[in-house]
Amino acid sequence: MSQPVGRPRDGRVDEAIAAAARELLAEQGYAQLTVDAVAARAGVGKAAIYRRHATKQAMIFAAVMHDLELETPPDTGSLTTDLAALTHVIATTLSAPPPGVVPGLLADVHADEAMAAAFAGTFVRAERECVTEVLDRAVARGELPSRPDPARVHAMLLGSIFAWLFLLLEDPGRLDTLANTLAADVARLLTGSTT
Repeated sequence: MSQPVGRPRDGRVDEAIAAAARELLAEQGYAQLTVDAVAARAGVGKAAIYRRHATKQAMIFAAVMHDLELETPPDTGSLTTDLAALTHVIATTLSAPPPGVVPGLLADVHADEAMAAAFAGTFVRAERECVTEVLDRAVARGELPSRPDPARVHAMLLGSIFAWLFLLLEDPGRLDTLANTLAADVARLLTGSTT
């Protein structure tokens, strides 16, 4: 088996970059954040950031939402509780960044076709894989006869939380209740249950 080429990545540098990005976002906001400022705060060169993240937007997304190592919540034994666990992960990642970060980030990403494609192929794909695994578990347990379209289920979970936080501007303190209700509603819809 061949050895990886180059030096292994230093987890301390990854965390220093993420911590610096989070601190500066809280202090300055999304629009004012620069890679130069993150590098200075983290005590690393800009090259260290660009080895890890192709763009400022990718760096911010990894620092405040999730990276490509997103893990599917543990198997809880039922579709409803698996969806609830996943919905809580989505709610936490969307509500954790300081105000204005998520809408600003998504506006930048979708203004550039190449960046939007990269975003969909990395971060969206990582979250979609979690949705797919939860649905596959339900099929294996016999709760679903076949796997529904993961994109549709992902949209139902993510879209409702996004709308709650950024379009309707509802109380983020009620996200736990929304996540549980949303998971139960989606599970009923997928299983055809009327209870």
